[in-house]
Amino acid sequence: MKKSVLFVLFALISVAGFSQITGWNAKVGMNFSNYTGDLDLNAKVGFKLGGGFEYAFDDTWSLQPSLFLTGKGAKKDEVTINAYYLELPVMAAARFNVADNTNLVVNAGPYFACGVAGKVKADMGNVEYKEDTFGDDALKRFDAGLGVGVALEFGRIIAGLDGQFGLVDVQKVGNPKNMNFSIVVGYKWLTDKIMWASQQLVSLP
Repeated sequence: MKKSVLFVLFALISVAGFSQITGWNAKVGMNFSNYTGDLDLNAKVGFKLGGGFEYAFDDTWSLQPSLFLTGKGAKKDEVTINAYYLELPVMAAARFNVADNTNLVVNAGPYFACGVAGKVKADMGNVEYKEDTFGDDALKRFDAGLGVGVALEFGRIIAGLDGQFGLVDVQKVGNPKNMNFSIVVGYKWLTDKIMWASQQLVSLP
């Protein structure tokens, strides 16, 4: 898994360095996460924060790598699992113009994630029990799976829905896999606009 993540990071750096990036974006969203498998848990609300770039092959098809800090987990009665991941989705996207200055974007692709922090909390009446979410006797840090999404672009404003389906058992008991749905809003910058602004700054006396 570590080799896979390093390979994807190297590929993204290569694309960013040797390809024509057509745009950048920043996104924030709300997660609704849970685990598939034999565990009987309820969905938990979390967050998603990050951004990425876009490399367009033509007017329709593009590659959209991103990097997010995302909060996942689940809850059941007095127990809450908080799992924070650094997540790297690499999405292939198709863009369709549906109205003036409005595009429909459909995307799909793999994601790779590494757990960076989190606590499992249990409210035992007058005592609150806490334990690290990730570790040797807890959840696995590395996760990977498939993501799908749909978004509307209103000019530079982005509004979308994302779904993620984990393919890795995050622990041995119950074979749980991450499952997450997100409501996302964002803003995008076109590369030519960024270059124009940079040139204007350079030309200032």
